Amino acid sequence: MPNLIKKVQNIIFQNNLFDRGAKIILAVSGGPDSVCLLDVFSRLQKKYSLKLLIAHVNYNLRGSDSTKDEKFVQDLAQIYDLEIFAQNIEIPKKNISENYLREIRYDFFEKLRADYDFDCIAVAHNSDDQVETFLMRIIRGSGMSGLTAMKFKNEKIIRPLLSTSRKEILEYLLERNLTYRADRTNRENLYLRNKIRNKLIPALEKNFNPKIKETIFDSLVSISQDSDYLEKTALKNSNSLEIKKLEKLHPAILRRVLRNNIKDTRGDLKNISANNIEEIIKIIKSTKSKTQIVILPGLKITKKNDKLHIVKN
Repeated sequence: MPNLIKKVQNIIFQNNLFDRGAKIILAVSGGPDSVCLLDVFSRLQKKYSLKLLIAHVNYNLRGSDSTKDEKFVQDLAQIYDLEIFAQNIEIPKKNISENYLREIRYDFFEKLRADYDFDCIAVAHNSDDQVETFLMRIIRGSGMSGLTAMKFKNEKIIRPLLSTSRKEILEYLLERNLTYRADRTNRENLYLRNKIRNKLIPALEKNFNPKIKETIFDSLVSISQDSDYLEKTALKNSNSLEIKKLEKLHPAILRRVLRNNIKDTRGDLKNISANNIEEIIKIIKSTKSKTQIVILPGLKITKKNDKLHIVKN
């Protein structure tokens, strides 16, 4: 499917994913998406003068299947004549969660990138992943910032297949006669993402809209653009924590200003919920003259003398 190659090239150009001569780590699990990513980049390698390296994480969660996945990716590295780094680890079963596994592999990818002075890390997220993530966040509860789409480029992470559907990827692999490893756990409804992929989306397609994935993806683009505008506006107002100035802000901007300041102080927004932000807004709008305090994970927020103070606790 030469159109997919062209599509990826357009994404690279439109989103300025990397420069000519870039050094890129390819995250390859052995599944269809990452095999497609690997093959596409191997075909673009000469044109863009790229230096490529494969990274693979074996969590040893699926017994012999995990071992076979790693062997398969090792073989791919030989076929494509690329260096490979594989992390082989044992995961305590009590710690198994999608976020936990994600943190492990992204930490590994970033360490590789920094150690070998590479420019970026390419991961194989596709448009179906976008839709599944959106529905996951809807179900769990999220504000606009949480509902926005994954980005084609987010700091050192690039997603060249993000506008490509899973169907297009499978057609590409079939046309190229490329093999891949099928993760049997994807058919099991152990995780919320699998339930959404295997049960919810098919039900929506059958009973409501046969093109529901395309519809949601298009909506995500619009939501992301709105969110980007709000974020830029919030950043302009994030320097001042004077109560009078905060009171004048639109609630959508105020929430982002508070999140920006919390992130600057603490380094991240983990375990900071929408309810936590509303607690802070409540003391901002309070007419009481006494000092008011909100304690959040790792933070102390104090309203005192017409000023909001956010400090580490």
